[in-house]
Amino acid sequence: MGRRAKNKQSAPEPLEPTYPPSSRKNGKRKAVAEPDTDSKETSRPSKKIKDLAGKKSGAISNSKTVKLKALKKQISQNVDSDDGWEDVEDGADLKKLASSDEEDLEEFAGALDEFELADQEDESLRGPVQEFDFDSDEEDEPVFKPLKGKKSKQLERPLKIIPSGKDSDDSDEESDEDGPVTMANMEARSRALDAKAAAEAELDMEEFQGGADDEEEDDEMDLDGEEDVNGDIDAEPFHLPTAAEREEEKEAGGPDLHVVQRRMRECVRVLGRFNRLAEKGRSRSEYVDQLTADIASYYGYNDFLAEKLFQLFPVAEAIEFFEANEVPRPVTIRTNTLRTRRRDLAQALVNRGVNLEPIGKWTNVGLQVFESNVPIGATPEYLAGHYMLQAASSFLPVIALSPQPGERVLDMASAPGGKTTHIAALLQNTGVVFANDANKARTKSLTANVHRLGCKNVVVCSYDGREFPKVMGGFDRVLLDAPCSGTGVISKDSSVKVNKSDRDFTLLSHLQKQLILCAIDSVSPESKTGGYIVYSTCSVTVDENEAVVDYALRKRPNVKLVDTGLSFGREGFTNFRGKIFNPSVKLTRRFYPHVHNMDGFFVAKFKVEKKTKAAALSEETSEETSAMIVDDENPEKSVKVDVGFDSDEDRPYLEEAKRRRMKAKGLRPPPRSKPPPAAAKSAIKV
Repeated sequence: MGRRAKNKQSAPEPLEPTYPPSSRKNGKRKAVAEPDTDSKETSRPSKKIKDLAGKKSGAISNSKTVKLKALKKQISQNVDSDDGWEDVEDGADLKKLASSDEEDLEEFAGALDEFELADQEDESLRGPVQEFDFDSDEEDEPVFKPLKGKKSKQLERPLKIIPSGKDSDDSDEESDEDGPVTMANMEARSRALDAKAAAEAELDMEEFQGGADDEEEDDEMDLDGEEDVNGDIDAEPFHLPTAAEREEEKEAGGPDLHVVQRRMRECVRVLGRFNRLAEKGRSRSEYVDQLTADIASYYGYNDFLAEKLFQLFPVAEAIEFFEANEVPRPVTIRTNTLRTRRRDLAQALVNRGVNLEPIGKWTNVGLQVFESNVPIGATPEYLAGHYMLQAASSFLPVIALSPQPGERVLDMASAPGGKTTHIAALLQNTGVVFANDANKARTKSLTANVHRLGCKNVVVCSYDGREFPKVMGGFDRVLLDAPCSGTGVISKDSSVKVNKSDRDFTLLSHLQKQLILCAIDSVSPESKTGGYIVYSTCSVTVDENEAVVDYALRKRPNVKLVDTGLSFGREGFTNFRGKIFNPSVKLTRRFYPHVHNMDGFFVAKFKVEKKTKAAALSEETSEETSAMIVDDENPEKSVKVDVGFDSDEDRPYLEEAKRRRMKAKGLRPPPRSKPPPAAAKSAIKV
């Protein structure tokens, strides 16, 4: 055996389908052994075998294919294994062996000349490799490649060993869904869609019931103990402290913050399911009192205001409201359409490093600022009057007022000018806007903003709003953003938490009632385009909102509430803690920080009608109080007699009722007035 054959390793496993080895390899080996050997004879057979690999199988006869496979198998065994060299003796003539192999190959390769393979390119004739299977002993499983066209749904589904009837039905339905809708399959597809929707609804109901059961189980587990800060479960269940224990806590300097937080959470949970979770012998009012006391101490409110705000919401929502008051509201700006457009302003501010986006679909001039690399109140655009720093809730009254170009509008409490300039922009600098504010010092900032924003139709004045019907009237629209307690803007002014008392709310509501009556009297009922009043406050209490609106409806019969035109917001209260208001109060809108992510606000819109209707109503009532005395004998002598109340006759009763009220208040009543003599009465009647 030769030195090269003895040390030769077996051929590596082929990565691609094997091709018949060319005789050029043997020729190269022979050339290495004998440099003088001519290798021209090996070029033609190797090329033809290579061409054979790219030819289609149908072009070769079956007999030639079998012989070629047998030869290929023999050659591959001799090449791949070392055993093929065992029969070769040392010193044998390798050239003769190679020539004998070449003659055998030429016998088969020469037969391919009839297919004229030499005239075609090798690459163009080379087809898919899988067409020729020279290894008949090892058969690989066929590999199915996905088509490039429409994907089949069955390729995505896992193959099942045993197909079921359900699978066949599903495949039929899928085939129906893939096909076009026709009259034949329309009913079947409709039934399938209905069945699918019913199954999904059933699953949703099961999930919902399962979630409710899980919550009940969690509540039952929570009854045994509560997790502390470290996640450990306390051994002691929740215990509602008594009045004596509360006094002891106050004397000791107040409870721990974590204790108050846990107690608030437990009180909310118990009040949500009081019949099941409450302690025996403890009333609901005790839990409510404890919760309001904890809210006052935890958030820093006085007891009066904490209780007043707590009564506005359900228990769980009240906690959300108090939490929202601790978080500042988003920074918003209003585009001044007299100077620029919102799109251009947004692009200019983005170029300066301001991150912003539109507030919402309900306004087309508002932008919300998230972060800014420059002071948002000192940019060149701000100084040029392109925008106004303004809370989102302040847009609402002007949107509800909806002033039309050419109208006369009154803003009774206008400083610092955000709403006034908004009205001027909607009027497009037409008509006239009277910007009034009772505080003369605040009119300076009002005047500065009016000039900066380029409002040319604004007249600034300083009068008490209660004097305005006498000073000037006949307006088409009036905006009254009344002075209020500020319970809706606690996130901006935390001093409201401690400096408001019951007396403040009484005085403010009295002032608001006076202002709203003056605003109604300042509107011209004969206005062709207007006759509207918008009343708004930045408060959430009922005393300053629904109670004032109901008072105005009772005092001015020619006024009615209309829709505000705002697409969101909660309806106003029609009854609250025993107080029943006009049913139309539900047309008002309330806005809360924990719901709408803006300052707490209230908006109501009135429509003032002509007083002739009210006069007609008064005439009808007077006709109802009159009666006709008919003489049966002489009907022509029938007389119409007024049977209304006699004020002189009713005076003693009214005075006595007044005396009783004054005595009940601890005041000294005036002496009783003597009734006038009969002669005086007759003289008055004559």
